[in-house]
Amino acid sequence: MIPGGGQPNMQQLLQQAQKMQQDLARAQEELANTEVDGQAGGGLVRATVTGAGELRALKIDPKAVDPEDTDTLADLVVAAVQAASENAQNLQQQKLGPLAQGLGGGGIPGLPF
Repeated sequence: MIPGGGQPNMQQLLQQAQKMQQDLARAQEELANTEVDGQAGGGLVRATVTGAGELRALKIDPKAVDPEDTDTLADLVVAAVQAASENAQNLQQQKLGPLAQGLGGGGIPGLPF
């Protein structure tokens, strides 16, 4: 409800929306520039992704390389990338969650989102 029962101040609503949009853009930029790691095989394979989920690096310890067993190496790579992606999703929730709650939880009075 609007205090005093009056109509919402459109200028104020637009300013709030613009600030939320700027905050969201800033958070997305931070995510794109933040790197998180995931590992598998006790650290034999490490994947680095951005907070936005872009794979940036993959490091494989030579001990993980067995020419007779490439399937295990492939599984370790997949597991490391999945772990890094999960860490990136957690980071996204931390950075974007409060902004999304502001939008979804009636962050702008008088608007349905």
